[in-house]
Amino acid sequence: MRLTDLTFEQWIEHAFSHEVRIGRNAWFFDEDPDWWDPTPATAVEYLTRLFAAPEQALEWFADSQIAQGLTYLVSTSASGDSRWLSTPSVPGAVRKRCVEAIGTLFARLFAPRCSPALSYLSEAPAGTLNCVCYMWWDEFPSIAYPDDPDFLELHEAALGVMAATLKLNSSACQEAALHGLGHWQRQFPDRVTPIVDRFIAANPQLDPRLLAYAKSARCGCVL
Repeated sequence: MRLTDLTFEQWIEHAFSHEVRIGRNAWFFDEDPDWWDPTPATAVEYLTRLFAAPEQALEWFADSQIAQGLTYLVSTSASGDSRWLSTPSVPGAVRKRCVEAIGTLFARLFAPRCSPALSYLSEAPAGTLNCVCYMWWDEFPSIAYPDDPDFLELHEAALGVMAATLKLNSSACQEAALHGLGHWQRQFPDRVTPIVDRFIAANPQLDPRLLAYAKSARCGCVL
């Protein structure tokens, strides 16, 4: 059933309260699940509100539920590209605030909850929330397309969030930012290269595993 008129609180309950099934597909892959189908303006509003204050909205949910809910809401492997953020009918300034709020999500949710294991090496202690963190910029819906008048500003905002995330005291978040920068490198090499170079220069004692990944991101060699 299409859910088109949920309050913010109802939306949080819908997205995050489902059981996490062991060894089975998530609920949103069922044959006919309830599905959130808001207007783009409502979607951007709710996502911004969640990203900007995740600890209050998600404090009663387990890490596994949070990982499942975020996958449902923003991963193209779950819901496809909804085009909420890439729809010019939502003002660019509003969409930019949503992108910028992702920085708070990393600082207040992923940084304190993710383990220091690195996902690109498939290290065993990395849990489901680490996976969502690591794949965030890889599976996040399109922010803007080239014909969008706010294309450059929105992608600059995303790059700014990645650069800020590199300053967090969290190897999982730093890895996620490098992963995103690696994917942005082909289109924005003049922006990505100095961001990665500054990160390496500012961290002379950087974990060799992250240093190797940073060098890969610098040339766009990430999966």
